Amino acid sequence: MSTGRPRVVIVGAGFGGLACARRLRRVNVDATLVDRTNYHLFQPLLYQVASGLLDPSNIAKPTRSILRRVKNVEVLLAEVTSVDLAAHTVSTSAKVLEYDYLVLAAGSVTDYFGNESLRPRTARLKSLDESIGLRSRLLRCFEQAAVCTDAVRRHRLLTFTVVGGGPTGVEYAGAVAELIKHVLPKDYREIDFREVRVALLEAGERLLPTFAPRLGASAQRNLEKKGVDVRLHAAVKDIIGDEIVLDSGERFGAGTVVWTAGVRAAPLADSLGVPIVRQGRVEVTPSLCLPDHPEAFVVGDMAAIIGGDGVLPMLAPVAIQGGRHVARAIDARLHGRADPVFHYHDKGTMATVGRGAAVAQIGPIHINGLVGWLLWLFVHLLYLVGFRSRALALWSWAWNYFFYDRPVRLITTPPGDT
Repeated sequence: MSTGRPRVVIVGAGFGGLACARRLRRVNVDATLVDRTNYHLFQPLLYQVASGLLDPSNIAKPTRSILRRVKNVEVLLAEVTSVDLAAHTVSTSAKVLEYDYLVLAAGSVTDYFGNESLRPRTARLKSLDESIGLRSRLLRCFEQAAVCTDAVRRHRLLTFTVVGGGPTGVEYAGAVAELIKHVLPKDYREIDFREVRVALLEAGERLLPTFAPRLGASAQRNLEKKGVDVRLHAAVKDIIGDEIVLDSGERFGAGTVVWTAGVRAAPLADSLGVPIVRQGRVEVTPSLCLPDHPEAFVVGDMAAIIGGDGVLPMLAPVAIQGGRHVARAIDARLHGRADPVFHYHDKGTMATVGRGAAVAQIGPIHINGLVGWLLWLFVHLLYLVGFRSRALALWSWAWNYFFYDRPVRLITTPPGDT
């Protein structure tokens, strides 16, 4: 792709990077989208892969397939190792890319808030491999418990603890509780399911702290009805052996621990040599570029974008709108116009608490229960990429709703990888 046109390098095929690449279709540039995986992943539904409801192919689609008709965008499967803002180069595991415009959309990673000793002792939900591994790990626990004669070990195998009461933690805890209540008892008749425990630990005073208090309370009631042991003011200090140690000094059996307590910008942000703020995010101008490097833009979870009452949250709509905005900004510069200012249009936030129950907050409108779940279903179908993904996801949700079943109960990873 050597046409003499301006070169754009997009780092990351997540929501922001993909939105930018698509919108560059009619812009007079040549672009390269580089990512370490060959697919675009719909991260908000990873917990449904981990709980056996959706197949991985329902929420991931090859990037080359998505951009097949975008003729001025190439796709490169590689790991970005460094960015030289002064030299206008991006070094990758495959080759060095030169750019006239750079779009950094590398996303975020799990944050342990400085306590990295917890990383090897917990499971995570940030990648497709992690969600598939977690599904295998959960099902393997029941397989082992079915033949275990040691009461103490069986108790550990049947204890599942989710750390973090944000949307991901709430959604995963609810999904696991339903899996254990409605599906697995039919498969594992050898197990007394009164021994199974699902706990959700939240360091703050309520679940879903970014939602209205009554929606957080509604989510907690729904989880408790499903048998989830919800504990507030429960900050995890350490995990020692088979026990979780809280800041209060309290200890209880850990079992399988899933960490959903926080995220921070991808490590690439730390290597740029630019100002970094809370959660490792990069400061940007109102047009989403770096203050001292106007040719470099940052979108999605990496960017600390000021809007409303503070920094905009790490949400897919923010990333998508940011990616589209950057494509418009590049086009404006090519035509000699001033950079447009980014304005975020808040479309609300939502979280499902299980079958037929969700909470949604759209400005002053607060919705929960079945209506909230139907709204959640519609919005997520809208954001999934491709008709096939939408159709299969809708089929799986309908099957689970009417028959209380999870179709993807496969153990596919070796024990050491989960």
